[in-house]
Amino acid sequence: MKELGFIGCGHMGEAMVSGVLKSGYLTGSDILVHTGRPESLEALHQKYGIQTAQTNRDVARQAKLLLLAVKPNMYAAVINEIRENIQENSIIITIAPSYSIAAIRAAFGKPLKVVRAMPNTPLMVGCGMSGITFSDNITEAEKQSVHKLFNSSGTAIEVKEDLMSAVGSVSGSSPAFVYMLIEAMADTAVALGLSRKDSYLFAAKAVEGAAKMVLETGEHPGALKDAVCSPGGTTIEGVLALSANGFRGNIAEAMLRSADKFREMESAQK
Repeated sequence: MKELGFIGCGHMGEAMVSGVLKSGYLTGSDILVHTGRPESLEALHQKYGIQTAQTNRDVARQAKLLLLAVKPNMYAAVINEIRENIQENSIIITIAPSYSIAAIRAAFGKPLKVVRAMPNTPLMVGCGMSGITFSDNITEAEKQSVHKLFNSSGTAIEVKEDLMSAVGSVSGSSPAFVYMLIEAMADTAVALGLSRKDSYLFAAKAVEGAAKMVLETGEHPGALKDAVCSPGGTTIEGVLALSANGFRGNIAEAMLRSADKFREMESAQK
């Protein structure tokens, strides 16, 4: 048996593979992967030294933790293919917004052990954030194994399943919003005369540092913001401009739209 099996290994799957291996939690020999594209499978083997399987059924038969990392529209076909090959004590991990624990069990036609997870791509660099929730037949020891998996390349917290749309919005989708912020900051810095390379570095490091300040000081983000805003200074001018142009409202709207789409996809499988 392998500790971890992947069926599919796109951006999120590769982020998890990379993060887990970089952390040292697992080695390449502990991970078994199958994808639908032979050239992609070979590239993953060459890049990470992970083990590859000939079919999805082979992964299902051998994995203790089986992560379904295919696109949501492929779940039904993959589940139909592997349904009879799942080991009795295997744990299915779903990362698709549209598949609840109940939907996974219904698709398999049996009360399997299921983990529903919402990770994000910063897992690739050891800074992932994942929300996880468990089916009622998973033991505490098994929960700890899942926590170790996700914590090995970031931070994971258990949440109620009905809050997964919030997790998907604030953590799963939000890196894309932050990348847009970094890109906009860098574009403006280029317009102000900095090189493109330096602009991305300044912008990305500012975001990294601000996030660390929130995490490590324990201060409220508003207080940290206020500390940068000197009376009559440059920063408060920028803050006023952001407020006038709906910065907070735009962020809130993006997150709410993301959460709405999450729930819409989830409802489609009921």
